[in-house]
Amino acid sequence: MEDKTIVCKDCGEEFVWTVQEQEFFAEKGFKNEPSRCLVCRKTRRQQNSGERQLYTVTCSSCGIETQVPFKPTGVRPVYCRDCYQKLVLENNEE
Repeated sequence: MEDKTIVCKDCGEEFVWTVQEQEFFAEKGFKNEPSRCLVCRKTRRQQNSGERQLYTVTCSSCGIETQVPFKPTGVRPVYCRDCYQKLVLENNEE
């Protein structure tokens, strides 16, 4: 076996199907090679499983990039997990 380059049927980008992935597929008894790249496979699984979509935002407090499970409107500040927890603790102490 050797690494194989495949074109994703969803996004059209090339991706490498590694020997390790091929061995995993063989162990599981899968007969067909993947037709989607990892990103498109993950996106498809999320859509099919009803998982929440995550939105990438910048924390209003510390400025790091983070993901939230709601679509920000821009009206209210959005915080990363750490800054949100600090804010909750501060409010509970008052």
